[in-house]
Amino acid sequence: MEIPSRLPPPPSYQRQSATVAAVSWLRDLSLSVFIAVVVILFLYQPVKVEGTSMMPALVDQERIFINKFAYRFGITEISRGDTVVFWFPGDPSKSYIKRVIGIPGDRVRINRGAVSVNGHVLEERYVPQEYHDEVSTRELTVPRDEYFVLGDHRSSSNDSRSWGTVPRRFIYGKAAFVYWPLERLGLVP
Repeated sequence: MEIPSRLPPPPSYQRQSATVAAVSWLRDLSLSVFIAVVVILFLYQPVKVEGTSMMPALVDQERIFINKFAYRFGITEISRGDTVVFWFPGDPSKSYIKRVIGIPGDRVRINRGAVSVNGHVLEERYVPQEYHDEVSTRELTVPRDEYFVLGDHRSSSNDSRSWGTVPRRFIYGKAAFVYWPLERLGLVP
């Protein structure tokens, strides 16, 4: 008589194995959902760009991730040149995305489209010649805890030239990464 090398497991063992697998799967799924929620709430958030004010760096209907962690805990300071996302001071139910031009204490002046900060004309490689305008503003000293922001497409941007500076408390993220469309995949300039 030949003895089989493997005996089938008893039925109770099979039920227990399926239960362990289901519990393990639910545990892994719960952990994944928890990590995704933490990342979206505190670190990175996907947003859709609406409008042309940040062209060519960001285009209408483009999808980007914003880094919400960068400024939240003071790990990174908001710097001149950062592309930030903020609640619009005129209507905090709306979000805007613009480039920081002036930080607290800076003197900002625009003369026929040329932006000067603290008496020095900025070299703005991110603004193509065809996106410049001829707007002039009087010199403004950026108040404490506020920022002067401009869109890169100056001739189609509603920004600090029109409505003033943005309070620090309204800025909630830094544009970090373009993920859609795929041909524009990469870091935000």
